[in-house]
Amino acid sequence: MWYDYRFRAYPDRTGVTAEAERHIDIHRQAYNHTRYEYNTLDINEDNIGSAYQHQKRLTEWKTEWPVFSEVHSKALQKTVERFYDNLSTLSEKKQNGHKVGWLKWKSPREYQSMTYSQSGFELKNTSGRHATLWLSKIGDIPIRYHREIPDNATIKEVTLKKEVTGEWHVTFGLEVEDATLPEKSDVDNLDAEDCVGIDLGITNYIYTSDGDSVDWLSLTGEYDRLRREQRNLSRKEHGSNNWEKQRREVAKVKRRIKREVEDFQHKLTTWLVKTYDGVFVEDLNVTGMLQSDGNARNKQDAAWRGFIEMLEYKGDLYGTHVVQVNPAGTTKECAECGVETEKPLWVREHSCPSCGFEADRDANASYNVLSRGLQELGLGQAEVTPVETATAVGTDGAGSSSVPASRVVKTGSLGA
Repeated sequence: MWYDYRFRAYPDRTGVTAEAERHIDIHRQAYNHTRYEYNTLDINEDNIGSAYQHQKRLTEWKTEWPVFSEVHSKALQKTVERFYDNLSTLSEKKQNGHKVGWLKWKSPREYQSMTYSQSGFELKNTSGRHATLWLSKIGDIPIRYHREIPDNATIKEVTLKKEVTGEWHVTFGLEVEDATLPEKSDVDNLDAEDCVGIDLGITNYIYTSDGDSVDWLSLTGEYDRLRREQRNLSRKEHGSNNWEKQRREVAKVKRRIKREVEDFQHKLTTWLVKTYDGVFVEDLNVTGMLQSDGNARNKQDAAWRGFIEMLEYKGDLYGTHVVQVNPAGTTKECAECGVETEKPLWVREHSCPSCGFEADRDANASYNVLSRGLQELGLGQAEVTPVETATAVGTDGAGSSSVPASRVVKTGSLGA
């Protein structure tokens, strides 16, 4: 499996900031030239059309423009690959019915990172809270080594990036052999009571089939500040020094919001995969939800796709089964008898006209997610029926556990 570790970097401490910025700009020129050749050359005659083919042209580039010889060869290959990865992403969106344009020429402001792949880097001096990253043709870059690279992980890629805020970060792409990961419980021996269904809700961030719910992370203060900073930015002359300074202030607020959301998600997903042997979640069409009318900003804050991806890779790290299920009808379908009942968003209770089963709307959805997850694993229904669970919890929420997001952030779990 593959996952990333990110660290704060300080190239200014060793005086290599200017050199790092120069290398990034050379890679920007290489990216733009890849785009230019893709648009103008003959795919059948000029070694273009795929990253592998286009990389064969790099020797010719270096002869004609010696500046391309000043950066590491593997990093230059990765820049060509970056263009084709972006092209592939664009093509996938188009196939899925989205309206897409074309890959644009990158200005210096838009291109602020480069990636070393396979070679040209070394992580050293890792005995303390600080370490050193050596990059070929650039030099040593101190990093804040706040967590160690796992012993069973191999660093395959290193990405150096300058943020809009002016800060630098290093991201290590880590590869872990599946044989070194914790072994997941055998599906045949999996106890349904050690599994949980999760409804990604509207009134709560998540609602579990065990009756636990976690409130939304409050970001009101951060968004108030963001609006103030954006208003200040709109009053500056575009492109001026004051505008650039204010643009960084806006970026700092956005960074804070992103970090708070990611920290919340990391702690919540870690708790889930360490608590349960099986975690089942809806495979949501997040893009479609954001395009629909309604509470789009909250959906973006929820970053549910990122939440699901965290669950999946942490499931591998902790030996937990994580299964995405079809979300269609989880809210409408009765968890007891399967009859579907239309419910507008303002209706927060499920009351089945067929069998009389009553539960909180999100609780009913979480029972359906649990059932579908068990069926995906071939385990059938849970031994504890939704009716029994609903009776214990009560439709008024008595017996359920509603946890404020602040407790998750503070303790890293739903515990006190």
